Amino acid sequence: MALSDLNIVERNDTGIAAVLGILKQRFGERFQTGQAIREQHAHTTTYIPTQAPDGVAFPDNAAEVQEIVRACAEYRVPLIAFGAGTSLEGAVNAPGGGISVDTSRMNRIVEVNPQDLDCTVEPGVTRHQLNDYLRDTGLFFPIDPGANATLGGMASTRASGTNAVRYGTMRDNVLSLEAVVANGNLITTGKRARKSSAGYDLTRLFVGAEGTLGIITSLTLKLAGIPQAISGGVCPFPTLEQASEAVISTIQMGIPVARIELVNALQMRAFKNYSKLDYPESPCLFVEFHGSDASVAEQAESFGDIAAEFGGGPFIWTSVAEERAKLWKARHDAYWATLTLRPGARGLSTDVCVPISRLAECIAETEGDIAELGLIAPIVGHAGDGNFHTMILMDTNDPKEIELAEEFCARLNARAQRMDGTCTGEHGIGQGKIGFIEGELGSEGVDVMRSIKAALDPDNIFNPGKIWPRRLP
Repeated sequence: MALSDLNIVERNDTGIAAVLGILKQRFGERFQTGQAIREQHAHTTTYIPTQAPDGVAFPDNAAEVQEIVRACAEYRVPLIAFGAGTSLEGAVNAPGGGISVDTSRMNRIVEVNPQDLDCTVEPGVTRHQLNDYLRDTGLFFPIDPGANATLGGMASTRASGTNAVRYGTMRDNVLSLEAVVANGNLITTGKRARKSSAGYDLTRLFVGAEGTLGIITSLTLKLAGIPQAISGGVCPFPTLEQASEAVISTIQMGIPVARIELVNALQMRAFKNYSKLDYPESPCLFVEFHGSDASVAEQAESFGDIAAEFGGGPFIWTSVAEERAKLWKARHDAYWATLTLRPGARGLSTDVCVPISRLAECIAETEGDIAELGLIAPIVGHAGDGNFHTMILMDTNDPKEIELAEEFCARLNARAQRMDGTCTGEHGIGQGKIGFIEGELGSEGVDVMRSIKAALDPDNIFNPGKIWPRRLP
């Protein structure tokens, strides 16, 4: 079934026209309908075609979000929350038109509680903004997807990043949140306490819901102490499989690694092109350790010994902040670096996650598919938790190349699920992976999600056409 068949949402032109008039009168210049800004709010950082909303609202606070929701609910008009627009799976597209709610003006850091290691922020705050603000407190927020995403968007997609192996994902680091639901009410999902057994876990219900249940208006987040010492470096390996086996052994040995990132030889070539890294053009692990001066040195030495057992090395590590910053800046720029491998091409970035014991096997079979299909698709991943990414470079004007890329993704997703993994470790379902969720959860599991959606959003106004396929007649 074609992607377009799965994502169809009927337009409500009469309702949209009414809401456009209401919001223009209410918000003035903070409500825009120009074509360029509408298309900007539907771009998808991938090959999925842009489906623009009919208007873009820029609320200043939760009360204004409530006004927007109530207007759209009255006329049954779709609402799509927008953060930084770094979605990789079409999560901000508007297949039935409607209103994009841009949270960029809701970017206040409400409070920081250093003694409790938590903070409360509005959804438009970005991860860089928060960590810049926290720098003098001795604390930081550790979840770090490659893009400088907004924290509301990161919660909505259950994002993670390079630190996930030590600090977890957004699921583990959101203590509570506030959100506007379909009747326009503002709900609170919890308090600042580190644990609770008070009823349903509403926080986790909204974390990962991709904006389909409501619009997040504030988040209370866990913070971590900035480590006394940090060491890190790069270790080359003869093959990707040997690098994967070293990851598995490192985790199983209980070494408290903070980051352990896997890149193949082609991705290293891209890093050398774009970020001017001076490392071997071979499979490598990027590794980082957090702790005391003595502990990070000990951890680095232990990892070097494990790497050598699998043919890796030399492991060159450093505690110099500037050198480590250059390394991780290159890693976070992987998307842009990959584009240098085929100038003019667009990328389809996809990810899967498997139990770490299956990581080497899954990557080896994936490399086989890349070779068989003749694709340019480097591999990079958060290997410490079994999550890896590929980015297929293709000419989006060539239907054959799109067909090959989609065949590759289908094989990859099915393989991960067959290995008791998931079709997406952190990108979310959005539109791009909508055809694979039933293969993971079964129709019964998806029906439970449909029931929750119907109960909280009976008119299907929040981000329709995402996560699960529409029911066909």
